Amino acid sequence: MFKKIHRQMLRLRARLGSFWSIILGLIYLLIVFFVGISYYMGAEDWDFASSFYMVVITLSTVGFMEVNQLSEQGRIFTAFMIMGGVGGFVYIAGAFAQIIIDGRLQILWGKHKMMKEIGKMKDHFIICGHGRIGSIVAQEIMAEGHDVVVIEQTPELIDKMEQDGILCLEGDATSDEMLLNAGLLHAKSLISALTSEAANVYVTLTARQLNPDIIIVARAGDKSHISRLELAGADRVVLPHFIGGLRMAQNVLRPTVTNFLELAVRGGIDLQMEELEVTPTSELVEKDLIESKIRPRFNLIIIAIKKESGEMVFNPGPKEVINSRDTLLAVGKKSDLNDIKNIL
Repeated sequence: MFKKIHRQMLRLRARLGSFWSIILGLIYLLIVFFVGISYYMGAEDWDFASSFYMVVITLSTVGFMEVNQLSEQGRIFTAFMIMGGVGGFVYIAGAFAQIIIDGRLQILWGKHKMMKEIGKMKDHFIICGHGRIGSIVAQEIMAEGHDVVVIEQTPELIDKMEQDGILCLEGDATSDEMLLNAGLLHAKSLISALTSEAANVYVTLTARQLNPDIIIVARAGDKSHISRLELAGADRVVLPHFIGGLRMAQNVLRPTVTNFLELAVRGGIDLQMEELEVTPTSELVEKDLIESKIRPRFNLIIIAIKKESGEMVFNPGPKEVINSRDTLLAVGKKSDLNDIKNIL
């Protein structure tokens, strides 16, 4: 029983950190207050209001006169109470000064502002894990001008993200509370890039239950785990090692094509591939590619059209009709891709 209580106290102390000292000091002062009031009411036969007032002016050392005449024993008790009470105040003041020195108040204020900012976000991206994979994902998404919230457990990575101005939460991504704090209900997509396969499955399962409409991309370490993650609710499963090996092979087999794609992705040339969703109110609805005048008007090449049913039409002909909720896979300059979004 005592060992269990001791373990709980240790956990609480670790969780509160520097604030543990202040809490102990406040508990000590409350005990002093209780003992002082009880003594004056019992031994000196005072009423509660007089006893309370006497304890306050004694511990605060304001120097007022005694409320009522004290006995000799009462004066001795009051002297010890002054020493004990002042010591408690000094202890709390020291603990508070330590918190300021450690920067804990600034950290708390920063976290409060960050949580407020996250609460206002909509259609942002949540990234679970900021390791080798997660850091690259965050960097690429932020480079496109999108909002990102990262959930990470490692304090060193949290410090680095805070210095880089990345919104982040320190905690376990498998926690429902942590995912909700990251704005899961209003997020556009969640990327689970944790190193643990079981953790990725759990995050995917939890996120899908909390927000059935969110797009989930999960990391897998082996092909055999793909079905498991898809069953948990992942829309797409990525194998980083497989993609890395495939890219290296393509560098050898098709170096020109690979170099061209790398230049386009990294911004070496002004070329970009983009997904463009056609809304019901777009002027492109029910027009074929010739009537839409996408090529002469925006200087873009449509290499594929994904229908609302999921069917993919590659290299669509000039008479291919654009329907509402179709997704156009276009290639062109970034400025031209931004221009066509005005009519979608």
